[in-house]
Amino acid sequence: MIIQELKRLKLVSEPWRAASAEAETLQELSTLIDEKDTAAQADFQRSLVKLAKEVADLEKRTLFQGESDPNPAILSITAGAGGTESCDWVSMLFRMYSRWAELKGFKTQVIDYLAGEEAGIKSVTMEIQGNYAYGLLQGESGVHRLVRISPFDSNKRRHTSFAAVDAIAEIPDDIQLDVQEKDLRIDVYRSSGPGGQGVNTTDSAVRITHIPTGIVVQCQNERSQHKNKAFAMKVLRARLVEVERKKREEELMKQYGQKQKIEWGSQIRSYVLQPYQMVKDHRTDVESGKTQAILDGEELDLFLDAYLRWKAQGRK
Repeated sequence: MIIQELKRLKLVSEPWRAASAEAETLQELSTLIDEKDTAAQADFQRSLVKLAKEVADLEKRTLFQGESDPNPAILSITAGAGGTESCDWVSMLFRMYSRWAELKGFKTQVIDYLAGEEAGIKSVTMEIQGNYAYGLLQGESGVHRLVRISPFDSNKRRHTSFAAVDAIAEIPDDIQLDVQEKDLRIDVYRSSGPGGQGVNTTDSAVRITHIPTGIVVQCQNERSQHKNKAFAMKVLRARLVEVERKKREEELMKQYGQKQKIEWGSQIRSYVLQPYQMVKDHRTDVESGKTQAILDGEELDLFLDAYLRWKAQGRK
């Protein structure tokens, strides 16, 4: 625990030291650059812009208050009612978060994938590795609503689709959890959906049920049953910690007499593509007409940052 706390503090202190040193260097350079040297002036301006962006990112880190905020994230997306429409919506969200992670320089790995019967994705779980991945994505849990003219409807009618997103923090291996073997039911089965040779031809997929809580996790991405079991256990540990965290939140809300809607499944954001273009977060009231840029992951930070500020103000 001490090592983890030290790592967490270094993630905050070391970038600030680096930014402070860069600011001092630029301050010294400002007195040395010849005003007629346009190339040097341009380099200096680029350095200033870069430093300003780094400082803005560091200021955002002050909004991270949870001990799990610096951790990698495990993100699950599941189709709601609506058949093919909802499965296609899941594939759009999966692409959005994948592109966002790529633009951040984060690494992603699909843990579990279930294709839709006709098109799209029925459910997908992915691991996102990067500093503060969970802290950034923590507010994405809930129902995401899409309104558009359906590409699957020959009459070109407008459809509403729903998908549930669940973001939890990955738990470091050195954190001990009392998970008893007797409390687990482990099933193996043949993988389905996309995969290379060997993935779909052996009983390598693993499903683990935690009997006391009823939590079910599964992994079918790897060819090795052993690796799939290890990934499934990683997700199970994270979900058990999340369950305990929500229990503590509920107790605090009872203690202070506050009402807080914390259950999974509350609608948080609407993405409207027809008859107008708008994405709106129903908690922060932040909205944007840049729907394609948001779905491409390029403008998603607008909503992630707004949630962090909204949460920091205590308006949960």
